Parts: sequence; C-alpha cells; structure tokens
Amino acid sequence: MKKVLFVFGTRPEAIKLAPLIKEIQKFPSQIDCKVCVTAQHREMLDQVLDFFAIQPDFDLDLMKKNQSLLEITVNALTGLGEVINSCNPDYIIVQGDTTTAFVGALTGFYNKSKIVHIEAGLRTGNKYSPYPEEMNRILTGHLTDYHFAPTKGAEMNLKNEGINDNIWVVGNTVIDALFLGLKIIGEEGDDHFFNNFSFLDFNKRIVLVTGHRRESFGKPLENICFALREIADQNDVELVYPVHLNPNIKQTVHKMLGGYKNIHLIKPLNYPDLIWLMNKCYLIITDSGGIQEEGPSLGKPILVMREVTERIEGIEAGTAILVGTDKNVIIKSANKLLQDNVEYLKMAKALNPYGDGKTSERIVQVLIQN
Repeated sequence: MKKVLFVFGTRPEAIKLAPLIKEIQKFPSQIDCKVCVTAQHREMLDQVLDFFAIQPDFDLDLMKKNQSLLEITVNALTGLGEVINSCNPDYIIVQGDTTTAFVGALTGFYNKSKIVHIEAGLRTGNKYSPYPEEMNRILTGHLTDYHFAPTKGAEMNLKNEGINDNIWVVGNTVIDALFLGLKIIGEEGDDHFFNNFSFLDFNKRIVLVTGHRRESFGKPLENICFALREIADQNDVELVYPVHLNPNIKQTVHKMLGGYKNIHLIKPLNYPDLIWLMNKCYLIITDSGGIQEEGPSLGKPILVMREVTERIEGIEAGTAILVGTDKNVIIKSANKLLQDNVEYLKMAKALNPYGDGKTSERIVQVLIQN
C-alpha cells in the first residue's frame, strides 16, 4: 500500500486539494491517505476544511500575527520534519505556490519521499511578481517527481526549465472543487444565500472585486480604489468587495471606498458564499489566481489587476483581460464590458482552458499506476 501525505496551509490550497483528497479516499485498499495542515492561514483554512468535511491528521497551527516569511518557513520546516519522520510517506502532495508548498517539497526531499506537485508549471517570468509565489513554484518544481500541469502551456514552462519527465497535463483541480462546492450548496437552496447578501440589490448587475496581492500594497492599491469609485459612479451596478484582513489592504480600501452607496465593503467570504456570489455576479475584477480559473466556468468575464499573470491561457482564450493597476485601464475595460453587450458576451462565452471537473480522477489513476 502506498502512503500519501497531503501538506497544505492556506484556503486556496485547501480548496484545490479537497476534491483530490476525496477522490483518493475512494481507494483505501491501495492508498493510505494522511493530511497535514500547517495552518499558514488559520480561520480561512478551517472554513474550507469544514465545508468539504476534511479532518486533518496533523495540524501544525503555525499562524501568528504579523509573522515574516522567514518565520513561516523556519517553523514549517521544523514542524513538517517531525510529521514526516513519524509517518514516513512514500508520496508528499503539495499544491501551487505557497510557502507551505515549497517547504513541504523541501522537507519531503530531505526524507527522500516522492514529491507530487498539483498545478505544476505556472510561471510569470518575474521572480518578484507575484512575490514570493513565483519562486515558491520554481523551487518546488525542481524538487518534484510527479508534475501535474493544468495546461499545455504549463507543461511547456517545465520543459523550458529542463524538466522533461513525469509530466501529466490534467486540468486544474479548482474546477473540480467549484463543481463539487456548487453541488453541496445547491442542496441548501438560494434563500439562505440571498439572506446572507440582503444588502445587495440583485435587480442590478453585481460586480465582484477581490484584491490582496503584496505587490499591490501602497500606490497600486490606491489606483485600484480610485478606479472602483469611477466604475461605481459611471454604471448602474452594485459593487461588492470582500476586504482582506491584512491591514495594508484593509486600511487603504476603507479609507478610499467607505461610504459609497453602491460599493459594499464586507468581511472576507467563506468559500460557499464566495462561489454562490460568483455564480450570481455579472463581472469579476480580481488579482486572485483561482478566480481567474473558476470565473470562466461560470461564464463570468475576468479583469485581472496584475501586471503579469502565470495563468496566461485565460488571457489567450479570451476569458480574462490583464488590466494591471493602472486606474485608467481598469476603468476603460470595466466600462466596456458593462456598456457593450457584444464585448461582454464574447468573453462570457469563451471556452474555459482550465479544466472539465475530472482532474482529480486523472491524478489518482496516475498515482495508482505509478
């Protein structure tokens, strides 16, 4: 029997690994599955674990207020070292671009476990954007034994770095999670969620905004806020912005956007509320990675508030537009989609390049056969 240890610590990792954990648990006679969370993000992680009914076997509980990247890395290395020594897994599965993913791969390498990287091969070409995620991905990729790439472009990125073996193009597990999550919340019905968002006028078009990247702190975030004010002023819309708890984000956003009648600043949403609102909204303006992949599955155009993106396939497929943090570009692009139905439908009906909801099944079959 193969011993597998999942290692993750943030909400996006938990979302993208949940359907894979559920799929692996269907094969208890072939795979002994254990889950370790670092809790790099505590509260937001726990919400996802509860929603998908995942019980960790190990919990490092690393989250501390205002801790540095160095502290997270050192503490995660120490904690994971003890976990891996205790269970000695054959395979360690990590996802994406977090510090937890890199440290999980590094600790597993020290143990001579095989490293499995989910969502392998994404690159921006700029090691400081996103920071520190771009280097986390690169370093994890060069420690990895099994690379599960979401797209052919991601596969090519790996090959361009001299990584040629054990690459499978399987799609992205975030689409699996989205479909599974919508199925779960569909059993509750819409009334519960309409009550949660009773402050919104659903007779108007809803614009969903998310923004939290480190590289947007300061002037870029001020530009974004200015653009959002103009979009709210120039269009008959309801703009809803779940504001990240990081004070670098929260203070600026509330200072610049607080008090606008059709801009609603709310606390970060749990996963079921988020995907429900994504499904109901008209347009998404974001710097998130996962939402760039999820939105197109729901027919929602995406404006990406980043200078570069490792998810270039969405830009090429026409499901997303890279608008950066230039306020004039953001305003012009949003107004075009809100005021030109032809342009809107062109994006809304573009084919999602990121998956069909069966990625987890493909990954598990590869692991069983290898």
